Amino acid sequence: MSAEEAQQFRQRNPSVSPWRVIAWQLMTGLGVAVAAWALTGRYNVGWSAAYGALAVVIPAALFARGLMGRFSSLNPATAVFGFFIWEMVKIGLSVALLAMAPKMVPGLSWPAMLVGLILTMKVNWVALWLTPKHANVKQN
Repeated sequence: MSAEEAQQFRQRNPSVSPWRVIAWQLMTGLGVAVAAWALTGRYNVGWSAAYGALAVVIPAALFARGLMGRFSSLNPATAVFGFFIWEMVKIGLSVALLAMAPKMVPGLSWPAMLVGLILTMKVNWVALWLTPKHANVKQN
């Protein structure tokens, strides 16, 4: 791919900031927690949903921060290695947070926590879908 073709490709397919996705996840988690509390009238259900969302958002933020570090962009090999390392850290932290849930949230509601976790995780697709596309690229 030539430099011009690469530039056209980047214009047709803009990258999405991981911080934008994490912001969407955080807003969704907050919305799910408030909705869970409002629908049930039980604060522990709202906290359970919020904890599920945080089990996604906190590891994702750590992952994004790790990937944006200067060592992850030295060369392609360190970028790939860094991606795998930070992905393992993210998964490990998520599992640890879920294992700690019964101790962290009094009266934990597992269904509410799982709903918060799943909906927050699926926001990635919405954030990608809402990313503006540049349509003013000359097609060959």
